[in-house]
Amino acid sequence: MVDGESSSGHTGVMAEMKARLRAELTASMKARDELRSSTLRMVLTAITNAEVSGKQARELTDDDVTGILASEAKKRREAAAAFDAGGRLELAAKEQAEAAIIAEFLPEPLSDEQIADLVGSTIEDLGAAQDGMRAMGKVMGALTPRIKGRADGGVVAAEVRRQLS
Repeated sequence: MVDGESSSGHTGVMAEMKARLRAELTASMKARDELRSSTLRMVLTAITNAEVSGKQARELTDDDVTGILASEAKKRREAAAAFDAGGRLELAAKEQAEAAIIAEFLPEPLSDEQIADLVGSTIEDLGAAQDGMRAMGKVMGALTPRIKGRADGGVVAAEVRRQLS
């Protein structure tokens, strides 16, 4: 085993996304970009909190980090909508700007057509069409890892319901 190499043979491959976020934070601090710096700090804090939550601290994979980023972006979009509805346009704009920064680090979102195709092929692969709504959990379970950070779970669930009924 080489120094700095874990027993699995990976040399910090898991933390690629986290390293990219840290590098972007450093760059935004040097550029004195307050909004970007504070947003990236919040995201990195959420990642650190996820790493130390539970019984044992763990290193997150890029998929885990993507999931956290997707969740943080969703929180910002929901907050922006709430502020917008309440007439607090300045706060809504700030939340939207934060969501846009986070979105830069997420994979390309799936279109409605791609979601429909993915749901259809998953139902077909699982042979779940004849089970109707009883197959909902099985289909969502198979889809979730494939859509992580690329589509809203509620939108995907609605499409699964539509195709199963």
